[in-house]
Amino acid sequence: MNRALLMVLVYVFCGSAFAKAQQYSIQTNNAQTGETPTLSYYLPNNVTYNSDISTPQEVLGYMPGEWHVTHDKLTEYMRVLARESDRITLVNRGTTYEGRPLLLLTITSPANHSNLDKIQADHVALSNGSNAVTANMPIVVYQGFSIHGNEPSGSNAALLLAYHLAAGQGAEMDELLNNTVILFDPSFNPDGLQRFAGWVNQHKSKNINPDSYDREYDEAWPGGRTNHYWFDMNRDWLPVQLPESQARIETFHSWMPNILTDHHEMGTNATFFFQPGIPSRTHPLTPAMNQQLTRKIGDFHAAELNKIGSLYYTEESYDDFYYGKGSTFPDVNGSIGILFEQASSRGHAQNSDNGVLTFPFTIRNQFTAGISTLKAAVSMRQEILDYHKKFYTDARKEAGTGAIIFGDHTDAGRTDALAEILMRHKIEVRSLKNDVTKNGKTYKKDYAYIVPKNQKNSRLIKAMFEKRTTFQDSLFYDISAWTFPLAFDMDYDENASLSDAESTKLIKNQGNNNVNPYDVFVVSDYAYLMPWNEYLTPKVLHTLLSKGIRAKVAMEQFNIDGNDYEYGTILIPVQNQKFDQQALGVFLSKLQSENRIKITSVQSGLTTGIDLGSRQFRALKQPKIALLIGDGINPYDAGEIWHLLDQRYDIMVTKIDVNDINRKDLSRYNTIIVPNTYGSPENEVIDQLKEWTRAGGTLIGYRSALRWMSTAKLLPLKFKSIENPANNISFEQRSDFYGAQNLGGAIFETRLDLSHPIAFGLKDDQLPLFRNTRLFVEPHKDSFRNPIRYTDSPLMSGYISDKNLEALKNTVPFQHNNYGRGDVIGFTDNTQFRAFWYGTNKLLMNAIFFAEEM
Repeated sequence: MNRALLMVLVYVFCGSAFAKAQQYSIQTNNAQTGETPTLSYYLPNNVTYNSDISTPQEVLGYMPGEWHVTHDKLTEYMRVLARESDRITLVNRGTTYEGRPLLLLTITSPANHSNLDKIQADHVALSNGSNAVTANMPIVVYQGFSIHGNEPSGSNAALLLAYHLAAGQGAEMDELLNNTVILFDPSFNPDGLQRFAGWVNQHKSKNINPDSYDREYDEAWPGGRTNHYWFDMNRDWLPVQLPESQARIETFHSWMPNILTDHHEMGTNATFFFQPGIPSRTHPLTPAMNQQLTRKIGDFHAAELNKIGSLYYTEESYDDFYYGKGSTFPDVNGSIGILFEQASSRGHAQNSDNGVLTFPFTIRNQFTAGISTLKAAVSMRQEILDYHKKFYTDARKEAGTGAIIFGDHTDAGRTDALAEILMRHKIEVRSLKNDVTKNGKTYKKDYAYIVPKNQKNSRLIKAMFEKRTTFQDSLFYDISAWTFPLAFDMDYDENASLSDAESTKLIKNQGNNNVNPYDVFVVSDYAYLMPWNEYLTPKVLHTLLSKGIRAKVAMEQFNIDGNDYEYGTILIPVQNQKFDQQALGVFLSKLQSENRIKITSVQSGLTTGIDLGSRQFRALKQPKIALLIGDGINPYDAGEIWHLLDQRYDIMVTKIDVNDINRKDLSRYNTIIVPNTYGSPENEVIDQLKEWTRAGGTLIGYRSALRWMSTAKLLPLKFKSIENPANNISFEQRSDFYGAQNLGGAIFETRLDLSHPIAFGLKDDQLPLFRNTRLFVEPHKDSFRNPIRYTDSPLMSGYISDKNLEALKNTVPFQHNNYGRGDVIGFTDNTQFRAFWYGTNKLLMNAIFFAEEM
């Protein structure tokens, strides 16, 4: 190459780089002076736009990036576009807990819209064994934004991307719309987005201050990341426990998109990430071709980000293992999930290692990634459609024959809840013809279900039911195990026979019987018995106590009228109640029918075992519960408790900020729950809790709270310490060494003493527990004080290091201590993890209702 040509190339390259750097610098200066960017800053310069389509600023009253869009304004603009553009239709799929709409825009060419039902049917048929030719079939792309509300650049970019797709003109746009159906979800988390936008907008100055110490960048607890109940919704794609997730998953399975994008933010000092993640941390059920296609799509992201001079990286930091995340869930469903992580301004502008990071800059990167995704989809359309088709063909070949059976012969409610999750994922579920006994376990008709293996979603079924204890890598971005029948404490067998199942599949919300057995009720003039096994019995018991109806709990087993009753059975006497005999019967009949639990009438107090008048039936009090929240409390754990009590059990709970507790009269409450804490509360708070507990309260603590509760002598514990010196570990290896000792989330076997009140209502003496802490508590010297204990070989599913596993053996996850006239209860781990760990919810309810009996 001659010198003159080299100098020209250097000049051109440097000029281009300088122009991009200058553009970034101008954006920085705009942010600090309060000036706003123009549409040309965001949009491609080679596209013309239809002037009949409203721009974002014409509807919002400001340019995107000047303010953070609130969900109501985002919704308003999407509705305007749907009215003005024949490329867009809009539906509301439901509402959040706060009543905000869950909008979905379908964006494609007018010609495709006129034939959309057939396009959808043909596309879904690809996953059902269709031999359709994909040469002329549109590709389906699901673009979703800001599932974490305080990662708002995605939803703000959605304003611009929707405008671009509605108003953009030219041959390239026509090709895109003719060959693509875009499912456009502008806000995965409306409640969180609204909360965060309110925070940063109310703290914005005219002269934008990028100092990270400014209050704009220091959200008040719990922050805007979560939904109404403080859930991280990007972990709910598989459990589908939340209304936002349920709408999203219904859309996914009704269309089976080929690509799904999930726009996030990360630390301010980072740049921009796109998948694939770390190769060794991909789930084994994800085909290698999925990752190859993801890499190929990544070339399009790189090309578009190069054009605007944005730094980025890939195949680092993040993984593709847990299928409950938005970018990984598609991978087990024949789709390609793509995570985008943009460095966050967490407001309007912040100083960073890369200069002042402005909100408009973050929006532009997210918009650019949206464009690059669609360019990749058009270019790779047939290749991706053929992959989708092959995925399901191969899955059926792998599935084989036979079925999985699961159930709990004592609890139809919990069994139905697992069946409902499967059906939300369009997994075929069938009822039993008759009772089945397999490998010593009884599966009762109406208390168990059968899942055929040879069906469309066979790989998803395997991902939900498998137990996995060997891994290629020892580092995980999230949990390493989520085996659903273990999470629900179900008996299950993966070698069941379809001959035991009904011939037709179960329909969601249809139920098992034409006649509801819970409508049959016999009125008694003596007493009623309610076994404690069913999932919703705590809801029923709380309703009774809140109405002033006396109830007692059985501390021993007994038999009456030929029926065995276990520890924890609830006795409701007829005499000396606020309700007369007939009114009580009517009320109990209504509770039985509404909650699908069995309440049995008895006409005598004489039993085999403890008689109904025995002192071994203990009177119960209505729980009056306070939940500590605020700075220093983990909002996820607190939200899961709030959600369980409020949504599942209709139990009122008062949320008290831990920093305000010394100004509250705690005598109003007989139960205080302390979720996982970061560090210890102030001494004054601990002293107040001591005084309240000593006077007769029940204090329930979780996870790290046990450390300061032990130090304060509220719950004296002995924690195991682990020696793990870093021998022969290089500086480069140090992060992996320490990371391998983390316990991100796995499932472990415990043994129960079913006579202890903490175990009331559980079906047998084995209980799978979820654990993601390294709090290893030595058992009490008195064996009866260790009603839950890890076994000698506790690992059931997931990853744990050898040293941690050895330390865990024979330790205890629960302890109780009498403190004055009160009770202190501690759990080392979360018993309501992400709202789908149904199998251990009863532990918290037992702690609430039966603490005084411990």
